[in-house]
Amino acid sequence: MQPKPELFDSHCHLDFPEFDPDRDETLEQCWVKGVRSICIPATEARFWPRVLKLVNQTPDNVRRYVALGLHPYFLESHQKSHIDGLEQQLKQNLKTICAVGEIGLDYALKDSDLDLQHWYLIKQLELADQFNLPVILHCRKAHDVILKQLRRVKLNRGGIVHAFSGSEQQARQYIDLGFKLGFGGTITYERARKTRQLATTLPLESIVLETDAPDMPMAGYQGQRNTPTRLPLILQQLAELRSCSVEEIALTTTENASSILAK
Repeated sequence: MQPKPELFDSHCHLDFPEFDPDRDETLEQCWVKGVRSICIPATEARFWPRVLKLVNQTPDNVRRYVALGLHPYFLESHQKSHIDGLEQQLKQNLKTICAVGEIGLDYALKDSDLDLQHWYLIKQLELADQFNLPVILHCRKAHDVILKQLRRVKLNRGGIVHAFSGSEQQARQYIDLGFKLGFGGTITYERARKTRQLATTLPLESIVLETDAPDMPMAGYQGQRNTPTRLPLILQQLAELRSCSVEEIALTTTENASSILAK
């Protein structure tokens, strides 16, 4: 029996309470299905301790990488003092933390303070630069603004643009800045033509796989909790879109994610 391809879920909120009933069982099933590495990005300062705890939580067969950051969606939960707290966490846990994230801009949010979103983004980019870490970016309708800030800060380690939804031109600008682009359950929907086209035509060396579990369920699983155990379904879909073998997609996307998150 041929072994399953080794996969890296580059974006999974395994710390969320939706996984409290069966987190260990989920990790065990990940191993069975070939998902051998998972990156867990934090969204709020109050969740940093529980994300860090997951690094050493049993079972220990699936490698877990953690990122700490302040997500723009939860702007009302953040305090400016959390930036100082993030700096302290990076100083204390630099060997454990693989990236600053999840950070970014979300222009799709109604009544959000965009100036404050910008402030948190810039401060966190500067911390990533200070500690020579990559970033995990959340971006909706603000790619050009984020790209401008990335050209200003010039991160050595680049990062990952989670759930990429921009244009091909923007994609190639991110790639030129050392970023990988995350593709997940969206590509399993036939109506997502733009995203599927990008997943098909962009260089495979610039693509990473992700689930964003427990969110972003894929086609056929609407209304259900998403889970990292379904990453092989995204692998299969990408292989079909690109007319490549699942082995080639798995090997390359896992190497891509590792090159950013596992250094």
